[in-house]
Amino acid sequence: MPNAADAADGGDANRLGFPPVPMGTRPIQTSINFSGICAQRLAFGLEFGLLFSLIVPCYNEEDNVLPFLLAARDALDGQAYDWELIYINDGSQDGTRDRLRTLAAEHPKTVRAVTFSRNFGKEAALLAGLHHAKGDVLCFIDADLQQPPAFAAEMLQTLLRDPDLDCVCAVQEVRREGKLLSAVKGAFYKLGNKLTDVDFVNGASDFRVFRRPVADALLALTEGQRFSKGLFAWVGFDTLYVPYRAAERLAGKSKWSPVGLLRYGLGGIISFTTRPLRAAVVVGIVSALLSLVYLVAVWIQKLFFSIDVPGYATIVTLVLLLGGLQLFFFGVLGEYLARVFTETKRRPPYIIKEALNTNDIHESEEIQ
Repeated sequence: MPNAADAADGGDANRLGFPPVPMGTRPIQTSINFSGICAQRLAFGLEFGLLFSLIVPCYNEEDNVLPFLLAARDALDGQAYDWELIYINDGSQDGTRDRLRTLAAEHPKTVRAVTFSRNFGKEAALLAGLHHAKGDVLCFIDADLQQPPAFAAEMLQTLLRDPDLDCVCAVQEVRREGKLLSAVKGAFYKLGNKLTDVDFVNGASDFRVFRRPVADALLALTEGQRFSKGLFAWVGFDTLYVPYRAAERLAGKSKWSPVGLLRYGLGGIISFTTRPLRAAVVVGIVSALLSLVYLVAVWIQKLFFSIDVPGYATIVTLVLLLGGLQLFFFGVLGEYLARVFTETKRRPPYIIKEALNTNDIHESEEIQ
């Protein structure tokens, strides 16, 4: 424990950033609150070599990876913290892998590159980034520069200014999409909030800056079929949502199709709720009660009023209605069974073909 003499002599206390004690003075307090000092230094981005890790999923982004590095360098160089880029090449079919090899060779201290054996999806890429990131603060960000690294640096400063804040999430002010797609996404968030026990913020993206404890909490969730927006909401932590405007995509085009987005969104909702299964029970009970009421009405008409009730149209309608409901809930049940089947196989969420500057078992190796 450093004392006043150490501070006066310019010892360990000065190396920790404490002001020097003038000669001939005796401080009243001889104990030091290290937790408070570290929190104060963290608030100014100076916590003993703070490392900022940017996790960048890539799929066919050969024309974007170098401009992204240049933009990150312009935004982050000269700051009080260190930074690194973790590119995750999600089985790209273009020249992304060769570009990343060049960047990793030219910038061994800044660029890490991981290449999958095939395309496993963005969620697998984000998970791989969490596994390889070494930073005290991490960031999910796309490679197409629609999410500017300069804004990520601003989000980091916002996070560091408040020691009680754990995550800063970017929310798009204006979406660059059609009205139909925007309406569908809005309906998804409303449906998700009604069906699940987590809060989905409309417009919240995967563009986030968060502390190491949040990353550790996400890594503790070992499910294979991941939905990051839901996982962030489920693990909790204090989150600040900040608006931003997405820039134009530098090169290439979006890899998401409307069908893919719909499948991704529905899969995310199913991952966080069992209410569709409970709805089958409710619909079954209501149908049985209505059938009983209808049966009583038919018998009363027949026995007391001698009214013949025509049955052909009624029977056909009921068969079609109940048959459709049964098929619908069989499909819902099938979705849950498929997820159980997939999870029980315990396959890895991704397979690494090559890893550069990561110092793991895959370093400079390829799967033949």
